[in-house]
Amino acid sequence: MPTLIHHIDAIARQRQCDVLYLEFHPQDYEQYRSYHPEADPQRDTILAWLADHGIDWLPCGSNASSPLAMSSWRGQLCFDIAYDEALPAYCQLRDYLELPDGSMRHAGVRFCVQPLAHAMKNVAHDEPGYWDRWAEDF
Repeated sequence: MPTLIHHIDAIARQRQCDVLYLEFHPQDYEQYRSYHPEADPQRDTILAWLADHGIDWLPCGSNASSPLAMSSWRGQLCFDIAYDEALPAYCQLRDYLELPDGSMRHAGVRFCVQPLAHAMKNVAHDEPGYWDRWAEDF
């Protein structure tokens, strides 16, 4: 069954808060072009850790841009955990994904935050009919 995957900026606007998410980016261009998240053992390792620790996630797309630069889903996922150093759930997730110096523990993985203020730059995308009108001009 098809899955509707929302852009990370739309998720931030819907939740009305900053949103944490992961991106998977192979470093080599050829690897990036042929990347399939379902076949990424490193992503599988991260998903298993999330499941083992009861951390829920949803698939998400990158920021929507207008005019839109089309790209396929690259396995991004977002969390319903606030970006807050005082929250144990955030610290647990951060400590798994990042080394003490702030660099990423897993090569080709980026731990990001989508600030609501940045997401609001695309608020016009939420207007009824926006994407239908965009598709007509595509």
